[in-house]
Amino acid sequence: MNGVEAFRNLQAEATAWRHYLHENPELDYRLYNTARFLAEKLGSFGVDHIETGIAETGIVALMSGRCGAGPTIALRADMDALPILEQSEKLWSSKVSGKMHACGHDGHMAMLLGAAKYLAATRRFRGGVALIFQPAEEDGVGGKRMVQAGIMDRFSITKVFGLHNVPGIEVGKFGICHGPIMAALDEFDLIVKGRGGHAAKPHEAIDPVVIAAQIIVGLQTLVSRYTNPIEALVISVTKLSAARAYNVIPDQVEMAGSVRTLVPDLREFAERQILSSARGIARGFGADVEFRYCRSGPVTINHVEETNLAIKAARNLVGPTSVDDKILPRMGSEDFAYMLEARPGAIIFLGNGSTVGLHHPAYDFNDDTLPYGIGYWVNLVETVLAP
Repeated sequence: MNGVEAFRNLQAEATAWRHYLHENPELDYRLYNTARFLAEKLGSFGVDHIETGIAETGIVALMSGRCGAGPTIALRADMDALPILEQSEKLWSSKVSGKMHACGHDGHMAMLLGAAKYLAATRRFRGGVALIFQPAEEDGVGGKRMVQAGIMDRFSITKVFGLHNVPGIEVGKFGICHGPIMAALDEFDLIVKGRGGHAAKPHEAIDPVVIAAQIIVGLQTLVSRYTNPIEALVISVTKLSAARAYNVIPDQVEMAGSVRTLVPDLREFAERQILSSARGIARGFGADVEFRYCRSGPVTINHVEETNLAIKAARNLVGPTSVDDKILPRMGSEDFAYMLEARPGAIIFLGNGSTVGLHHPAYDFNDDTLPYGIGYWVNLVETVLAP
């Protein structure tokens, strides 16, 4: 196994790739320039096969080891940017107004490219490696679409692994845990239907604004008083739309929000009880509700054997004290969960240092992280597919 020093010679080139990708962000599935750039680089490294256009702009690149027959494992990086106006003031800031890599997917791609270049040259493994570059992670369904496109069966993938940078964790340190590591994401829309009127005569109306306020407060008791505090559940109302005039009580108020949980059964509870609570409150005031609940992504669950392999690869790179294998799960969501439902695997977190948080307009991926991500991928391949 290799320590991180073995990969520092790739940092300058990977930084150049990362800066190019950062300057030229693209959204969701419309990753035409990004996919072209990645395919050209992969081809120049001499990988064995490159298939493009999966789930519109996704890529799977294959290479075989020189140490004999064996299974094929997959390494996944996400590709898409976010619709955010960048405020990082870096020399390599986005050249596309209103779009930026605010989640580090530019760094994820650069690290997987660096690993591809190293592995294509050395091939010290048996079996095969499938490099997955996935679109539309921020939409929450790009991973699902790639699975639905049949990549697991088509490329005979037996295990799948992911990696994500995390601001606040020191550069060169990793975090992972067995079992649930990131939350499921559900979304809901709720319309409170009352009776409008003049703001000076509230007694003649059924005020949906007051009712909506009661519902927002009531939903928090579903978390604080109806669920086990050890089983995480977050219900957040994030949108609220009512009348635009100062002197009008509207007929209805539109609300929307998200639900996150690490326990699959709590999704059933949330869907059922949000409607029950909102309807009960509304009807108590003489109003009613319309409700829509959408399940956007499952719980991201690391498998035991594959998590142990990920821990071993990371510790061989940076030493045992720099890998926390018992981090607390995070309530953010990740559509890599769909790949972990299709095949056993694990996702690991890699420190991005003391940068601002993900999805912030001043965020930037830390280039000092690049050799650690490259080295992790290489060590993982040479661990799982050891001769």
